[in-house]
Amino acid sequence: MSNRQTRSPTSVLLPTVSWTDACDEVAAQLGPEDELLIIHDSEDDPVAGRNSLPENVQLIAAGDPVGCSGKANAIAAGIEAASHDRLVWTDDDFHHPPDWLDHLREDYAEHGPTTELPVFIGQDPLAVLLEPIYFLGGTLGTYIGDHAWGGAVIFDRGDIDEARFLSKLRQTVSDDGLLGDHTDVTAVRRVRRIPMGGSLRQTLERHIRFNKIFATYDPVAAKLSFGVLVAVLIGCVLFPPLAVGLTLLIAGGSASFGVRRGSLLLTVPALVAAVPLGLYAFTRDTFVWGGRRYRWHSKYAVEILTE
Repeated sequence: MSNRQTRSPTSVLLPTVSWTDACDEVAAQLGPEDELLIIHDSEDDPVAGRNSLPENVQLIAAGDPVGCSGKANAIAAGIEAASHDRLVWTDDDFHHPPDWLDHLREDYAEHGPTTELPVFIGQDPLAVLLEPIYFLGGTLGTYIGDHAWGGAVIFDRGDIDEARFLSKLRQTVSDDGLLGDHTDVTAVRRVRRIPMGGSLRQTLERHIRFNKIFATYDPVAAKLSFGVLVAVLIGCVLFPPLAVGLTLLIAGGSASFGVRRGSLLLTVPALVAAVPLGLYAFTRDTFVWGGRRYRWHSKYAVEILTE
């Protein structure tokens, strides 16, 4: 594609209720025709009280969600408010290096809709233990399956049926899961480190949410994955060298993505912990995300409960 197509004016959508380093980092990368939309819930949010904004940055109040997650509601409001056809979604909880936006533009010119990869870094003991699980499902699973990750994804309005997508977005929980249903995305081998957890409750609630997203968007794969997990653990007990080989395989695989974490040596204990945690997640009928409690009845039936 031509440089003009690579540099198409871009609207970056960043949902957050507080101004973080990510806001400054992304704002510094905007070209003269680009825009950054900081999407929050209401005028009571801390970010709404910011007195001055960098050039080409706007605050968008999405309002409280009704029948969908706060993230899905914010993304829908951002798409409707965006001035451009080329759209980038991102989050406020990781570092955006100076070439982040340019890389995504180049990716789109080569591949069309493109996503980067998350690497989840534990901030409490349980989250650290679960890092191998999140590498398998969050990093490697996203890469192999070409799944969209809402922290760093670029696409064009023309890549989706926008009216239908927005209608569904306001009825569901997972923004990036829905995007994957509406367009093909290419995952590139470029990772962003995302802090995970911080307390036992935060880690449990994230784990429940991730399991429910997996089970809702691909129930057959979710059941198959759980069966494989149990079979692998039985194999590790009956044939201990399998446990060593599996640990080395996960550690080597993560290193190939530039991720070297001592926690990956806990692969087998993490798999053991994933069994009761997975059962717990599947039996829980609610979860907390961003200060709101949700009951997710089906893919397009979401109930927001009073905490």
